Amino acid sequence: MKKPFYIKYLLIIIAVLAINSQSICYGQDLESNIDSLLQEKYPSDAPGATFLISKNENIIYKKAFGLANLELNVPMQSENVFEIGSITKQFTAISILMLMERGKLDLNDEITKFIPDYPTLGKKITIHHLLTHTSGIKNYTSMKEIRGIAKNDLTPLALIDFFKNEPMDFEPGEQFKYNNSGYIILGYIIELLSEQNYASFVKENIFKKLNMTSSSYATHTKIIKNKVSGYHKRDDYIKNMHISYTLPYAAGSLISSVDDMFKWQQAIKNNLLISKETTKKAFTNYTLNNGEYMNYGYGWHIKTINNSDTRSFEHGGSIFGFKSMGVYLPDSDIYVIGLSNCDCNSPTKITRKIAELVEKY
Repeated sequence: MKKPFYIKYLLIIIAVLAINSQSICYGQDLESNIDSLLQEKYPSDAPGATFLISKNENIIYKKAFGLANLELNVPMQSENVFEIGSITKQFTAISILMLMERGKLDLNDEITKFIPDYPTLGKKITIHHLLTHTSGIKNYTSMKEIRGIAKNDLTPLALIDFFKNEPMDFEPGEQFKYNNSGYIILGYIIELLSEQNYASFVKENIFKKLNMTSSSYATHTKIIKNKVSGYHKRDDYIKNMHISYTLPYAAGSLISSVDDMFKWQQAIKNNLLISKETTKKAFTNYTLNNGEYMNYGYGWHIKTINNSDTRSFEHGGSIFGFKSMGVYLPDSDIYVIGLSNCDCNSPTKITRKIAELVEKY
């Protein structure tokens, strides 16, 4: 005997409700797990962090933890603004690729094309080498003398003069060694070819186009709405060291929020600033001269999550008083960004762990 239509219809409704109920339960479990992890890492009486998670272009989690300002006991808010340190390198790399698309440069151009008196000692150092940390140029942030210039306002060329005569660490393309000096030179090249300073170029060509209203070049003088204080910890918390933002420059002087970083990730994914073909260049896992993969593209590390086959495009940032980490899993379209206001409590490991948790759900 055939079941009446209304019974079949009722069974379908029950099945759909059961599936939805299960999905809600999974979602609540995931949120609860992430809450527990972040509440433990960023307690309410210490410097904190903001985190945002998206999946399939939808924000599924956005919360703030800890304090934005210890002196005033101000709780962290999800719209707070942080110094993002070396995540700045992503913006510098994309700016270079934008100039490449405009016909202003070639990635195989030697740096002496832009700085004729740069002492390369006869070695061919290209823009590609700068982007991939394979130039062999001395990393200026590892030089002891840097403390002597940390508070000085320097032009890009003056900063380049600070390190350009140092012995090279290796032949170009022979090794991958994380290098801030290369991104200082890239910043200067952006200024030279665009005929505007780095801060203005990024503002006009990226921040305004993407409506990243909470992002800018860092400043000690202007009032930045929702900007948090940065801290360091010795025996107790202290304020972060004051440096001139001309020092980190195109390697680490931008500020942003988790919402703006989500806009940035969406723009990269959807090729809003550069073409799809050019975007592939940013996420290619390049090789050294010997053919060994370096696990770095242009402004992003190219890795996997927990030694699995799950690809991860990621980068962290560290600057006095602040730590940041962004992880994107392209195969499942998951993005996790964590911004913190104490250089004592990095979000790097926990951001990766959260990305792994979300990927499993």
